[in-house]
Amino acid sequence: MTLNVRTFVLLAAAGSLALLGGAFVFQALGYAPCKLCLWQRWPHAAAIAIGALILLTGWQGLAWAGALAALTTALLGIYHTGIERGLFAGPDTCTSNGVTGLSPDELMTQILNAPLVRCDEVAWSLMGLSMASWNAVLSLVLVALWVAAARRA
Repeated sequence: MTLNVRTFVLLAAAGSLALLGGAFVFQALGYAPCKLCLWQRWPHAAAIAIGALILLTGWQGLAWAGALAALTTALLGIYHTGIERGLFAGPDTCTSNGVTGLSPDELMTQILNAPLVRCDEVAWSLMGLSMASWNAVLSLVLVALWVAAARRA
């Protein structure tokens, strides 16, 4: 059986829908997303929209945009994983940094403005991989599906 562009687009967009849906399920179960988790959701939403647009209009050349969206969330997942493992410094707004050289007022402001969920802590993992890591791995599979669709267009 030969898979056509439509099938690859449907699989790729459905994959992003599943990953985005899974993120919302985890959130409903009490795993509040950090700033980087939220950033990883937007490219999935874009990939879903791109997939719908291709399926509705037949503009198959947009499959490259779907691949770019999936690659973007995969790269964000890799970056987030690096932060969780201490390989990269994360954004100051969602990681713990030293508290040196701050006045008491500045420290209080930093404490009051700190997010409730930190990007450098793993909230959940499966087989040693965090949610960010799983997003990266599965999103790379979606990139391959999008590229297969684009190459068949």
